[in-house]
Amino acid sequence: MVLLKNIHPPTEGVRHEQAATTAVLDGQRLGCGTLYVAETRLSWFDGSGLGFSLEYPSIGLHAISRDVSAYPQEHLYVMVNGKLSGENEAEMAEKGAGDDGNDSGGSSDGDDDDDEGMITEIRFVPTDKTSLESMFSAMCECQALHPDPDDEDSDNDFEGEEYDVEEAEHGHADIPTFYTCDEGLSALTQEGQATLERLEGMLAQSVSQQYHMAGVRTEETKAEFEEGMEVDAAAMEAGQFEDADVEH
Repeated sequence: MVLLKNIHPPTEGVRHEQAATTAVLDGQRLGCGTLYVAETRLSWFDGSGLGFSLEYPSIGLHAISRDVSAYPQEHLYVMVNGKLSGENEAEMAEKGAGDDGNDSGGSSDGDDDDDEGMITEIRFVPTDKTSLESMFSAMCECQALHPDPDDEDSDNDFEGEEYDVEEAEHGHADIPTFYTCDEGLSALTQEGQATLERLEGMLAQSVSQQYHMAGVRTEETKAEFEEGMEVDAAAMEAGQFEDADVEH
């Protein structure tokens, strides 16, 4: 059973307020009320002043749903990480930016483990369907104000070793070695030189077999081509382009 709480609607940082909006939580219709998209949290209240609030970090997904086969009306779909019912909603509604995590006991840790992997689906169905875009945009703006800490940590991650310029200047760090062309060749091992020669040979062979555009061979390849077959030069000059479709 879903228990709505008597809490106050947000008064500051409200990016969007949508009246005549029906809330449906996991298929249970809660009634028609007002949706508040505020910078601190997402809240919904019915006509009597009862409602619930959601912290943005707990929202895993929000989107506009226009698929009437999944739900008969277009709506703003919100997926919450964890199950919301009764005391869970009260806890989220009363939870602020300065929560004291020391109050949680062993039983609450067990409850968190049970809720892991579970979700709650909430559908906000406004009477005015043209307001869905504004509702969605406001949620995007507010959720951007509460980035995932895990994402911030990943942005600071990098691969590779750190190079300390100050230590390098004092000679306490390993400085990468750079070679000029001639120095690099002389520094190659026997295996490296053999590999270089093999690559140069492959490159030279590729260049010698290169053709120009439109199928016209170079003079070198033309000579090699004519060694293996007879070519009637007169016939080629007279009729080599007879089948060509030339546009004038």
